[in-house]
Amino acid sequence: MQVILLERVAKLGQMGEVVNVKEGFARNFLLPQGKALRASDANIKAFEGRKVQLEAQNAETKAEAQKIADKLDSQTFVVIRSASDAGALYGSVTTRDAAEAATEAGFTLDRKQVVLNNPIKELGLHEVNVVLHPEVEATILLNVARSPEEAELQAQGKSIQDLAAEADAAAEFEIAELFDDIGAANDSDDDR
Repeated sequence: MQVILLERVAKLGQMGEVVNVKEGFARNFLLPQGKALRASDANIKAFEGRKVQLEAQNAETKAEAQKIADKLDSQTFVVIRSASDAGALYGSVTTRDAAEAATEAGFTLDRKQVVLNNPIKELGLHEVNVVLHPEVEATILLNVARSPEEAELQAQGKSIQDLAAEADAAAEFEIAELFDDIGAANDSDDDR
């Protein structure tokens, strides 16, 4: 099926292009969302008449999205989740969680704008893309932790595994010192 794109669609084309798409994609996504029109002679003429208006509207929304992207880019948002001692989450962090964290911080963000390449299933810092407009993207950082204190440590660059290894090393050192002290006490008892 041939359609005329009314806005830029990722991996498909720019505004005003006539492209071939599968019928289901056009019928279920492009046409209902107002992203395209069927490519008939009447629609092509109607589009040419509205082209200047659509381009102006697109430029305006792109400028607004760029302002938001400038503020949003490189922001860090904390998401508190329960996890195992190894750092594996019980569940995962979703696009909804990322959008809610940004909204709580004062940004208006919809979960459909958040793009997760892979589900977040472990504690730590994770980069997440946000598509504010078909031509404007921003990158945010999600700090997934078990507590606000842990999130603060992660923000300083320490991972949960590093902290656990430090605690284990300190515990082993204390045990070794204790055994050395006991051994020294036994040696002094034997000398008598």
